Amino acid sequence: MATPVKLVIVYYSSTGTIAEVAKELCDAGLKAGAEVRLLKVAELAPQAAIDSNPAWAANHAATADVPVATPADVEWADAVIFGTPTRFGNVSSQLKQFIDTLGGLWAEGKLANKVYSGFVSTATAHAGQESTLLALYNSVHHFGGIIASPGFTDPTKFVDGNPYGTSHVDGQLNNPVDDVTRTAARIQAERVVQIAAQLKSA
Repeated sequence: MATPVKLVIVYYSSTGTIAEVAKELCDAGLKAGAEVRLLKVAELAPQAAIDSNPAWAANHAATADVPVATPADVEWADAVIFGTPTRFGNVSSQLKQFIDTLGGLWAEGKLANKVYSGFVSTATAHAGQESTLLALYNSVHHFGGIIASPGFTDPTKFVDGNPYGTSHVDGQLNNPVDDVTRTAARIQAERVVQIAAQLKSA
């Protein structure tokens, strides 16, 4: 019997949108038969900044029990899905800081040949979702990783319309994570697990 795919979902979320999508990916990964670790990266912002935004403070408290990712978690994984809100069309500093800690594993070749994918959120439509995912995938190219983007591999992908990864427009928290985004997350997690399983059994 084949051993399950080891999937790590590593995310940064300030006001909770990315955290909610991460949970959806986690559930879908588990249903697809993977062993899943759902992890956040360390917060870099000062507590005063967090406390100044009620939604940020609420999410910070709600996710206090979510373990903080370490390089060892990425080394353990067969597949990694990174999640981040967009920051000026780029990856959040919190997630980037974590990625920068993977240099030791990279130098040992331990990031290569794993499956990687990404997901993102923005406040407004067309606000850097694709550029953020492309920027994230630049690191994967350096890892020697295998990018498993969802593409248009399922008819429902033509509804959300982002072949690079799951994305959500939260409208400054006026647009809760909806069925379109949840479906996109499910398709992405299933695809990542499927590709990782094929590589694992090869």
